[in-house]
Amino acid sequence: MTLTTRRRFLHLAGAVLAASVLPGLASAQTWPSRVIRAIVPFPAGSAIDIVARVVLDPLSAQLGQQIVIDNRGGAGGTIGANLAAQAEPDGYTLLIHSSAHSLTPAVYPKAPYDAARDFAAVTSFGSIPNVTVISPAKGIKTLQELVAFAKKGSATFATAGVGSASHWGVERLRLSAGFNAVHVPYKGGPDAIREVVAGRVDFMSFGLASVLPFIREGRLLALAVSTPNRSSALPEVPTTLEAGYPDSGYLFWNGMLVPAKTPRPIIERLYRELQKTLALPGVKEKLAPLGSEPMPLSPSEFDALIRKEIISNHAVVKAANLKFD
Repeated sequence: MTLTTRRRFLHLAGAVLAASVLPGLASAQTWPSRVIRAIVPFPAGSAIDIVARVVLDPLSAQLGQQIVIDNRGGAGGTIGANLAAQAEPDGYTLLIHSSAHSLTPAVYPKAPYDAARDFAAVTSFGSIPNVTVISPAKGIKTLQELVAFAKKGSATFATAGVGSASHWGVERLRLSAGFNAVHVPYKGGPDAIREVVAGRVDFMSFGLASVLPFIREGRLLALAVSTPNRSSALPEVPTTLEAGYPDSGYLFWNGMLVPAKTPRPIIERLYRELQKTLALPGVKEKLAPLGSEPMPLSPSEFDALIRKEIISNHAVVKAANLKFD
């Protein structure tokens, strides 16, 4: 290949590359120009759904386009997440998920998507403690009493589905405290809460946003929170660590992801707008009673957290000898 021919080849290759990139850049510059769909892979009324609505309403106003929430619950969040993974990576489909997302590879090894590779993280909205709750009618008043009861071999616990954050919160506690319990999964949080309130299932470990109203009404008793420190929303409730169970904590984050090939300028725009949204006094006031704590992460930091959790979750499955279909 002569020098002249080589230069022509490089010029042509550069032109082809630019042609493939320019449509994406042009699309990013005009985004958003129509309605945006935000998939929440859990039912309305779940913790992540509540937080999503608090955050997305003002974000919609800032972007100048309506954001429509599409609740697609079931299978520990994998049904909705798969819809998002298959969507066009054009910024018009968002996934509002929780730490259940990083559980998928361990709990659903045959899931039709890759939790790390098929998504790009935008940012976290914050973290909300899981809180272990029980019906007051059970007569159990502390986490230690619950563990003692469970060790007798007759305890049941409700979750929002296999592999959900509510499932993992109990598994980490169970592994640390050394007890067995029968798992009773439901399609979503509201059904599980109803059964625990009624006393038909013994206990659960749910996001504070979902169960706080029931705690306030006295229909559920809070035994412990899963965070390293006590929740400002329930300062009188000890942590699972304070109760004497090491490595029992569970970080229940919630945040936004998009299909992996979404143009980077759109991801960066979403990140900047979300930082503004989360700093709004009105948003802070609504998130605070839910027990939400700030968790500021850049897109790259959020991606790194998810990958780290995927590894640690595999380790928990192995240590607890958990079996999933």
